[in-house]
Amino acid sequence: MTSVHFNPGSDSKGVNGSTGKEDAQVTIDDGKEESDVPDTMYYQIRKRIAPFVMSFGFRVFGLVLIIVDIILVIADLALLHRSREVGNALEAVSLVISLFFLVDVLLRVYVEGFKVYFSSKLNIVDACIVVVTLVITMIYTFSDLSGTSLIPRVFTFLRALRIIILVRIFRLASQKKELEKVTRRMVSENKRRYQKDGFDLDLTYVTDRVIAMSFPSSGKQALYRNPIREVVRFLDTKHLDHYKVYNLCSEKGYDPKFFHYRVERIFIDDHNVPSLDDMLRYTANVREWMSADSRNVIAIHCKGGKGRTGTMVCTWLIDSDQFESAKDSLDYFGERRTDKSMSSKFQGVETPSQSRYVGYYEIMKNKYNRQLPPPKTLKIKSIRIHSISGVGKGDGSDLRVKIFVRRELVFQCVCAKQEKCAVFPDAGNNAVVISLQEGPVVCGDVKVMFESSAGLPKGYENCAFYLWFNTSFVENNRLCLPRDELDNPHKPKTWDIYKEDFGITFSFSEP
Repeated sequence: MTSVHFNPGSDSKGVNGSTGKEDAQVTIDDGKEESDVPDTMYYQIRKRIAPFVMSFGFRVFGLVLIIVDIILVIADLALLHRSREVGNALEAVSLVISLFFLVDVLLRVYVEGFKVYFSSKLNIVDACIVVVTLVITMIYTFSDLSGTSLIPRVFTFLRALRIIILVRIFRLASQKKELEKVTRRMVSENKRRYQKDGFDLDLTYVTDRVIAMSFPSSGKQALYRNPIREVVRFLDTKHLDHYKVYNLCSEKGYDPKFFHYRVERIFIDDHNVPSLDDMLRYTANVREWMSADSRNVIAIHCKGGKGRTGTMVCTWLIDSDQFESAKDSLDYFGERRTDKSMSSKFQGVETPSQSRYVGYYEIMKNKYNRQLPPPKTLKIKSIRIHSISGVGKGDGSDLRVKIFVRRELVFQCVCAKQEKCAVFPDAGNNAVVISLQEGPVVCGDVKVMFESSAGLPKGYENCAFYLWFNTSFVENNRLCLPRDELDNPHKPKTWDIYKEDFGITFSFSEP
């Protein structure tokens, strides 16, 4: 459990029901078993070897060995007239594999703890199979059974006993379960998971009433993402009849009956932003649900439970006065979603456009009383790209610009052919100006994509760089966005191409 301090606003309830500007403290379930782990060598060693024992590679290796050992046993049984040398080799390899399985079980008991490991019936069966097959393998390896051929019944019995080793095939069930578990952990990286009370899900309590999680999946996708039935079991166990699920994926859904038809859809493309209308409808819906019962919670997800999910979680944190600023809410979400005990990799809202839209909502809530800002219609005149040297051909001639309004393509130009645009390099200022001919008239949510024919690395949206903005927030007919506010160039791994002064300035005019 973690105690978190909030600074709720003066006109709404905080997350714990308090009012006023005094700090509110609430205890949030971290999803980990509470235990006072002493700082001893025993626990230090366990902490060090746990990542190796529970790694994807180690589990795959064990799975392969099970299949190899079964094949060896079948081959041994099939060879009625084999040489002693061949028999010794088969038995030696089988013994080594059996010893590996024993070590595997012992390591898992050591890492997970005796009580936790043997709380699973599948693990108990697995351990029994390992011990029994090891004993039988040792009998065959270290006993001289050549004389038993003179006693047919004994020989037949021992051959039948050898077949018992084939029950190792049932280990595949436990290994498959472990492999699925480590695969899901690998895919979720260091996002905070819920790993207690028999659950292991890519799921985080952001507050005591807000849950962020990855997509509840079925079929093949359940091998590496949250199995939908496990998510249902979790929510029905923890919040029976008091939860609503928000699916933010535009690309896929599921039957809402899984969650008792308490599912809301908000269609947002991956690595993109919600419309301002959708943000307002969403917060109104959440307010109604949350105010209906103090026990009600919301579970929000996109595909990975980070970008789109974080955008809408932070929007609600602002709307409910749990945070006053977009930046504070974004920082908090990233802190809650990231498990720093595994890695320091940030697992919060990453793309600048998504963060920008959280900022837009802060303004809509505080300045426009949860209403859309006054609409503003503008015509895009030109686009100036700063610090263009080293970006593609370095003069903008390799770029194609696409402009979308409400997901519909309204304008595109090819700089190399100067189609619908004129390109003016400004070498003295290390910039280029793309003047749009009959530039589009835009209003509301606008997306601008830049594609390159010069081999610039493609990131999100399969393009070099892109951005979202809303015309209502454009001031003085100019919009200047530095590198850190552009999607794709914001990533440090691209900074050898996009230098610190890289940025874009849009110039508008009245239509």
